[in-house]
Amino acid sequence: MKLASGKRLVLLGVAATALVGFGDRAVSQDVSLAPTFGSARLKGGFEPDPFVVPDIVTGGNVQTDKGGVTAWISKAPDYRLNYTTGEFKLTIKFASKGDTTLLINTPDGKWVADDDSDGDDNPRITFNNPKTGQYDIWVGSFEKKNEKGTLIITEKKQK
Repeated sequence: MKLASGKRLVLLGVAATALVGFGDRAVSQDVSLAPTFGSARLKGGFEPDPFVVPDIVTGGNVQTDKGGVTAWISKAPDYRLNYTTGEFKLTIKFASKGDTTLLINTPDGKWVADDDSDGDDNPRITFNNPKTGQYDIWVGSFEKKNEKGTLIITEKKQK
């Protein structure tokens, strides 16, 4: 098929745009970056429980749908948890007045997300059999705006 040079340029532009879109999705979260709001090392049976991280600001300018939840997040993790497994379930949740989400990259490289499991538009993820290792945590916004809230990490039984 022979194309006029103008049509070839249009096709090349469409192809380049498609590739850029796919590339953005592939690198939208970067676990190698330093977490924005800090990190912690916790061992099973940690005290105090819950472990609370106040004043986290959600959202960002990267839209993702990893873990099955569409949200606005930053490229770097918001928080990093290095966890040594104990005999309890591990729950990570976020409390705020806005509609927020959680996206977590687990020690085995899986992506887990949640939107409203803790009620009142607050996310909660419980690991029934948590693995020892690094949990990179993003706190996102359902809408493209920033919300301030508290990250809560606990081994206590959830309602």
